[in-house]
Amino acid sequence: MQIESLLRALSDPSRLRIMRLLASMELAVGEIVQVLGQSQPRISRHVKILCDAGLAERHREGSWVYVRSRLNGHGSAPGSALATTTAALLAAAEQDDSAFAAQCAADRARLAAIRAARAARAADYFAARAVEWDQLRDLLCDPVRVEQELCLALGGDLGALLDIGTGTGRIAELLFARAAHVTALDRSHDMLALARARLQDFPPERVELVQGDFTALPFADAVFDTVTLHQVLHYAQMPERALDEAARVTRPGGRIAIVDLAPHGREELRDAHAHARLGFADEAMAHMLAEAGFAPHVPRTLDGGDLTIKVWTATRGALSARKQPMPSGSAQIPSLSL
Repeated sequence: MQIESLLRALSDPSRLRIMRLLASMELAVGEIVQVLGQSQPRISRHVKILCDAGLAERHREGSWVYVRSRLNGHGSAPGSALATTTAALLAAAEQDDSAFAAQCAADRARLAAIRAARAARAADYFAARAVEWDQLRDLLCDPVRVEQELCLALGGDLGALLDIGTGTGRIAELLFARAAHVTALDRSHDMLALARARLQDFPPERVELVQGDFTALPFADAVFDTVTLHQVLHYAQMPERALDEAARVTRPGGRIAIVDLAPHGREELRDAHAHARLGFADEAMAHMLAEAGFAPHVPRTLDGGDLTIKVWTATRGALSARKQPMPSGSAQIPSLSL
């Protein structure tokens, strides 16, 4: 981030408005178009200038491009004096400049309408699938009990948390208060839209939504303290590959928590819900975890439905040579997390 390009980027009123919007939440380019009432090419040009100056950054989910502020801690160096000062300057400008404050307030009112539309789309999605979700839930024990058991298994401070196959974002929401930062990953753009609606009121500097596959995680080695896979691993054709990737991105001493099904004979779940695996035995899970570089703990068992749920946890050992990554086109997450 250089001061000359930064000041040039902030010299336009529209770009100032965009930066104040991004201070509240990550937005799609199309949503910025809606709020500012300008053309898509013009907004795209503004976004490019902000990104080139290091004030914002873009990432793609399917055909959508999302933009987030780098002043919130994404991408900029921790403790960057220039980023911190710029964020403070923009906040002070809104406080002291009444005309700018009025414009920002109007922009946030339109942004509130976008948030409401996101929530409505999420509600419509689940309404359309209510029967199939209810049929699957009827086979399982109380989800509140499962969540309580997961929290007990993980203990206190979670540090940097990665929720793999976040689905609707429920586990990311549940564990947010105990994590320094939450990264919610899913392969499905539709599921990320649901998670974004659920998590949109959390501080943007502490939540990041990422589109990606659990067999090729788009992260550097050893960057997370806690990794969770909630009702996700049974979708994997080769679950050991997913655990290899989870181990790769987990710091030594970090933890993994897997919530999934014990072995069962419900063959209909293969067709009705795309389950590739009909549960996991404790011995098989312990072996896969150990092979990936984790030290398994004693698993927890939750009965109370037609299907038994297990909570497996493990601690990451010292870093070691990794197995070869899975070829592209291999088993991927269909993103049906409850």
